[in-house]
Amino acid sequence: MQSSRLLRPALVLQNTARQTPHLRTIATRLSTRPFSTENSDRLKGPVSTESQIPGMEAIKNTIAENLGKIIPGNELASAENQFSLDAVPDLSGKVAVVTGGSEGIGYGCTHTLLKKNVKKLFILSQSDDIAADAIKAIKEEMGEETGNRVVWMKCDLSDWEETGRTAFKIAEQTDRIDILINNAARGIMTYQLARNGVDLHMAINHFGHVVLTSHLLPILKETAKKGKVRIVCTSSNLHEQTPSDTQFASIDELNTDLGAQPQYARSKLAALLYTKYLSRHLTPQHPNILANAIHPGIVETRQSTEHIHEAFPLGGYAMSVGMAPFKKTQFEGAVSTMYAATMTEKSGQYICPPAIVEKGSDKANDVELGERLMDLTWKVVKEKTKSQSADKGCPFRES
Repeated sequence: MQSSRLLRPALVLQNTARQTPHLRTIATRLSTRPFSTENSDRLKGPVSTESQIPGMEAIKNTIAENLGKIIPGNELASAENQFSLDAVPDLSGKVAVVTGGSEGIGYGCTHTLLKKNVKKLFILSQSDDIAADAIKAIKEEMGEETGNRVVWMKCDLSDWEETGRTAFKIAEQTDRIDILINNAARGIMTYQLARNGVDLHMAINHFGHVVLTSHLLPILKETAKKGKVRIVCTSSNLHEQTPSDTQFASIDELNTDLGAQPQYARSKLAALLYTKYLSRHLTPQHPNILANAIHPGIVETRQSTEHIHEAFPLGGYAMSVGMAPFKKTQFEGAVSTMYAATMTEKSGQYICPPAIVEKGSDKANDVELGERLMDLTWKVVKEKTKSQSADKGCPFRES
């Protein structure tokens, strides 16, 4: 029976969640959504249609948001939430910037943007070798001309002055940016400090992208005079596991070792709050600039196959090996990002695969918390970056 097949992933996830905390969010969602007790009598006999199972639509959406490969993940979403990479429109004449665009979900975005004829694509990442391999693969598959549309720039997002300089280099090479995808991230790994003394998860996943976005705002605003500009920040459903006492009140709070998963979760909450901040403060003055956050799903990337073992040497195998058949591919994982980057007409949303708009956690919708985060962001960046350019460019404080 199809309904039984749909429920099997819930059991797998609940079992593997005991091995690694990365899966608790989806396991909880699946275990709490399925059935309504008021309809329990209907479930005693054979079930002939999915419509007879309360919550089946919610189960299907949860699976669509998170799983792939042997499970038809994205295909399970309701009709109004369907989207695929094939549906990405032609991007001729447009310019895009993708952080972490040389591997994983970022490469899924890069590949799609080029396939859809983006005029120029800036990829920001740290590894020369990985970037070279990505560009080589693009040239082999799509041709030399397509590969030559890629401009790779080495950028460590935890170094905010370097990030600012990288933004200026981009500005020297283009007069427009239609798409900015803030995708690069430190995954679920142990607590470390960046060279500037800030928690490395927040330094890369939040602060670095704020610096980059802020420095690129002049070009983004200019481009918005002629058409839509879309900013996408990669969040995660794991933002729901941010510690309940998170206040974003001080640098000391940021630098508290919460553990690998809470550290990551908090940085993904910050990405969501920053997106909503931009939507509140930037979009009203520049209606053509749309800022949205996304959840990519559980995706087959180095974060979920290698990096997870840094924090969970043994338990990580539940994710890297046990979940391997159910993870989305890098292209399936790029679907929600590409929807947000090319199709949505709204701002301030949290978009899950394939194109499901979710509310997010209570903290993700806490305006006061978001304002406090950005106030702290400005103070920390000003303190840690002594260059005039970084001070002027970050963060966005327009009201």
